[in-house]
Amino acid sequence: MGTRQILTCLFLLALMPLSVKALPPPSPAGGNYLVLDGVDDYAVLDFETFGYLLPDGTDELTFEAWIYPTAPPDTKDTVLTILYQQVDMVIVNNEGQFNELANVLNTDPPKGDLVLLMSSFLDGKFGQTLSFPISLALNEWYHIAYQVKGNQVTAIINDFGGTHQHGQPLGHNRDPRGLRPKDFVLGGYGKIIVLPGRPPAKSFLASFTGYIDEVRISTEARYDVNKKGFMPDDKFKNDAKTVALWHFDESGGTQQFSDASGNAHHLVGKNGAKIGNALAVEAQGKLTITWGRLKQ
Repeated sequence: MGTRQILTCLFLLALMPLSVKALPPPSPAGGNYLVLDGVDDYAVLDFETFGYLLPDGTDELTFEAWIYPTAPPDTKDTVLTILYQQVDMVIVNNEGQFNELANVLNTDPPKGDLVLLMSSFLDGKFGQTLSFPISLALNEWYHIAYQVKGNQVTAIINDFGGTHQHGQPLGHNRDPRGLRPKDFVLGGYGKIIVLPGRPPAKSFLASFTGYIDEVRISTEARYDVNKKGFMPDDKFKNDAKTVALWHFDESGGTQQFSDASGNAHHLVGKNGAKIGNALAVEAQGKLTITWGRLKQ
C-alpha cells in the first residue's frame, strides 16, 4: 500500500467517530420518529375537523410519548411545547422555583437542568391539575406519561412515578376568552403564543426542539402506580382504550403521520415537521445500558 493510500485510510478513520456522533439517536421503540427543529415546525390536528380528542367529563386517561430534547428554553419565561390541548406536556428552565413544590410532593425525580411539567384542564373550580416538576436533561430519550384515574393524578418519567390527589373530570372550557389555540399539537404552534395570567410574568409557549416518538392517548390509566418499572419495552399497542396512536414509522421526510388506532386522527406536519431516519434499535427493557453503549 502506497503512502497516499495509507494517509487516505488514516483520514477516513479519523472521520469515523465524527460521523457516528452525527447520526440521529436510535429510538428506544425502534423505527423512525418525528423530527422538530424548534423554529416553527409542528404536527397538528386542527380543531375544526377533529375537536377535542377526549369527551368532556372524562375521568380516566393516559397521555404518553417518548421524547428526546436537544435544546433548552431561551429564557426563564419560555415554555417549550411537547404536547398541548386537553393535556399539557411542556419543558421549562430549572431556575429553582420548582424545588419547593417537589419537596411538598415528596418526589425524587431524575436529575437535569430542565423541568418537565405535565397537567390537564379540569372541569370545575380548580381549572388545572397541579403540575409535577420533574427534572430531565438534554440529549437523552425519556418515556413520559401523564394519567388521571378519578382524583388520582400520576406523572411518570422512565421508571419514576409521582402521584397526588388533585383530579376531577376533564373539562372543555379551559379558555372561555379564546386566548389560546384549540388545535391538538405536537411541538408547538408555528409561532410563539403568549399565555396570559401566569404569575409572576407572562409565559411564552414556544417550539420544542428534538425528537418525539410513540405518542399514545388512552381512555384508561395504563400504569399501576403501586408497582415499579414503567418503561415500555416495545412499541405501544393499540386496543379498545386507545383513542390515538402515532408510531411515526413512515419513510424519512414524510410530513403526514398515520393514526394506528383506527380512529383516523392523522397528524399533519407543518413548516417542515417530518419523519427522520433512525437506527433501528429495539428496546429490551434496559434503556440505560443500551443507550450508554451506543454513546461510547
